[in-house]
Amino acid sequence: MNLTTFRAFKSRNYRLFFTGQSISLLGTWMQKTAVSWVIYSMTHSKFMLGVSVFATLFPSAVFTSIGGVVSDRYNRHRVLLLTQVLSMVQAILLTLVVFFKHYAVWEIIALSVVLGIINGFDVPARQSLVYEMVDDKSDLPNAVALNSSMVNLSKLLGPAIAGIAIEKLGEVVCFGLNAVSFIAVIGSLLLMKLPAYVPKTHTKNILGELAEGFSYIRQTPSIRYIISMLGLVSLLVLPFTTLMPVYAKDVFHGTASTFGLIDSAIGLGAFIGAIFLASLKAGTNLSRVLMINTFVFGTGLILFSYTPWYPLALLFIVIGAFGMMSQITISNTLLQTRVAPSMRGRVISLYVMAYSSALPIGSLLVGAISQHIGVQNTVLCQGILALLIGVLHLRFFQRNKLKQSASALPTTSPTEVPI
Repeated sequence: MNLTTFRAFKSRNYRLFFTGQSISLLGTWMQKTAVSWVIYSMTHSKFMLGVSVFATLFPSAVFTSIGGVVSDRYNRHRVLLLTQVLSMVQAILLTLVVFFKHYAVWEIIALSVVLGIINGFDVPARQSLVYEMVDDKSDLPNAVALNSSMVNLSKLLGPAIAGIAIEKLGEVVCFGLNAVSFIAVIGSLLLMKLPAYVPKTHTKNILGELAEGFSYIRQTPSIRYIISMLGLVSLLVLPFTTLMPVYAKDVFHGTASTFGLIDSAIGLGAFIGAIFLASLKAGTNLSRVLMINTFVFGTGLILFSYTPWYPLALLFIVIGAFGMMSQITISNTLLQTRVAPSMRGRVISLYVMAYSSALPIGSLLVGAISQHIGVQNTVLCQGILALLIGVLHLRFFQRNKLKQSASALPTTSPTEVPI
């Protein structure tokens, strides 16, 4: 690691965003951990774990395409500020529900749906605004990778803190701290000094601009491939995290702290993976890195699935999470750096939709399948599927390499950039 790993911090607006978002995300992961633990403790149902994930992610998938159009049509900074305020209100309501009601499963799920709708507008605005926060646009890939490191450092620390807080102070503390944490990100957004927003003239309505985004992706094969592969891995492999409370409680016979440490191990591996990506030199072939790390992801899951010794299992899940990080971060980086600025919000929203629609459906499938074949067999199968997706990346990588070697002159169209 060297100073170039943090070169995006030269931009004041990005420094503010990174600081505020880091604090807020710590609270977010504490709340996510508490929700999973409360749901499983009250219901003892693996399927309900899948439902709780579905409740947040599926509404986000439904609304994110509209959120992408809103991000392209209006002031992204104000859209993001509004979504953060609404998220804080949701966190306060969730805290009150858990505090006043002993059995609040369906209330928690209903508020998770509300959060999912908010996220449908929040994520496209937040991801698109990063481009405007970075003064030197050559630092954008580094900023995207640092964003991933921020998310995963919070995932490393948040669940561990949540596990201890649940045991010592109760679940309601996790929800309350998340509500307070939004003060940091809202404050950072208010302190930013962005260029004056210039309203754009729109010749199409929202549905027309949404259709334009779909058309752009359809006509750009490299972007279509990125989004398709992310959707596939989100459906078949990434939902392994849904089963971690079952591993903690039933496989390793542990407590909330056991679950928190497993979640933190996943966060550690992903954080290391994000720092690794941030440290890559300019010009590194990201498609090749994605291919290799997909194989690492699958291997880590296979090794974790049936390892009976808890410390060794944590090591294997760290390795798997290291490979997992590339699936989201490299895909995001490729899109951010290659999409036309006027289409950025819509393309990112469709990228988010591929992820957030496939993941909750996959969570439901994983929850249901694990009831029949067991959690360890399920995670083993997911590891094998990751290896098969790695083979698809290998074929794509080799095919692109052959095309490049077969032609001395580039034949790239204005809308198509090789990856």
